[in-house]
Amino acid sequence: MDPRTTLLERPMGRFQIVAIALCVALNALDGFDVLSISFASPGISSEWGIDRGALGIVLSMELIGMGFGSVLLGSLADRIGRRPTILGCLVLMAAGMLAVTSAHDVTTLSIYRLITGLGIGGMLAAINAMAAEYANRRRRPLAVAIMAAGYPIGAVVGGSIASMLLASHDWRAVFLFGAGVTAAFIPLIWLLMPESIEFLVHKRPPGALDKINHTLGRMGHPASEALPDVLPDAGRASFAALFAPGLATLTILLTAAYFFHVMTFYFILKWIPKIVVDMGFAPSAAGGVLVWANVGGAAGALLFGVIAQKIDLRKLIIAFMLASTAMVIFFGRGQADLSQLALVAGIAGFCTNAVIVGLYAMFARVFPTHLRAGGTGFAVGIGRAGAALGPIIAGFLFQGGYGLSGVAIAMSLGSLFAAVMITALGSRARPAEG
Repeated sequence: MDPRTTLLERPMGRFQIVAIALCVALNALDGFDVLSISFASPGISSEWGIDRGALGIVLSMELIGMGFGSVLLGSLADRIGRRPTILGCLVLMAAGMLAVTSAHDVTTLSIYRLITGLGIGGMLAAINAMAAEYANRRRRPLAVAIMAAGYPIGAVVGGSIASMLLASHDWRAVFLFGAGVTAAFIPLIWLLMPESIEFLVHKRPPGALDKINHTLGRMGHPASEALPDVLPDAGRASFAALFAPGLATLTILLTAAYFFHVMTFYFILKWIPKIVVDMGFAPSAAGGVLVWANVGGAAGALLFGVIAQKIDLRKLIIAFMLASTAMVIFFGRGQADLSQLALVAGIAGFCTNAVIVGLYAMFARVFPTHLRAGGTGFAVGIGRAGAALGPIIAGFLFQGGYGLSGVAIAMSLGSLFAAVMITALGSRARPAEG
């Protein structure tokens, strides 16, 4: 029997669940690493006496690195494997986090954050493919959704840990903690996460059948007597292949959908603290509202994964995109009571992050094995521009005299445009073969 069919059709065992749980933990680690500079920025600004402009450069370096890492290292995962890419990204992230503790100026700090961002970007593309390829057919959308839920969970838990560290240590303790936890994952991945069977079947490295059967045995599945025949249309991993006939429209529509939606998503995440303070609430309350937005995001990810097992994925994504549009507009109306504001922010986070999860599941579903990580990395990497552009556009709108209601309506259009893109996918959203 084809080992891929065995994996897709048989019930999932403990070994597969552990591997997917590791993907969740790795994404939670990404959530902490991305926000670590935000937690540390007040201490850095105070110690070095740098202005907001210089601090803004530092804050943006990791996002730039994540964009390049998603595109370049995501494609690498399709060529050399998901496992070595994950291990390499962990080394980059741990080295970058540790190096930050020795930085003494904006230039070196920016370089170290860029290195960390490269690792985070590549990690996301690789674990999205790995989580999908370790799951069976029935649980694949749920596996990807749970993996994506790790990010907001990491942000919430990591934020709490960072706050405790900063209460008794300087800002360097946040990065030292992050480097240590990141490094601790390297032996775990080495021991508990073999290479994806789908990748081994496609690439056929020396000893591929032995490696596949060893992994199948650890999963409790029967061994395969031989590798399946090579599909006649099995291609090579490359950027050009993403724009080959039959894939170009799909790649463009999915990338555009992700780009537009994350403009809306990051408007909510980045502007909540400032909006809450401008409404007359204390700065300490702003952090609480942001936490609830992330809690809602984690809940949205998990619920989306459960529902996606029973409802068509494309229709579900469109429904949540329309709900995101409505909730961002409703958030823009403002709330007089802080608890109501936190509730609305939580529901907005629920809807917007559910869409992110749905798009990750769509990437895993429609890109073939040899382009799964690269296609995910390309869409996410280009989408980073939308992540940076959304808060900037909102800032200019506020500066131009538009009120919160008008800005929220304008920024909600990102999710609406994304819904149009996913609608246009039509039959192209069917699962890929090979």
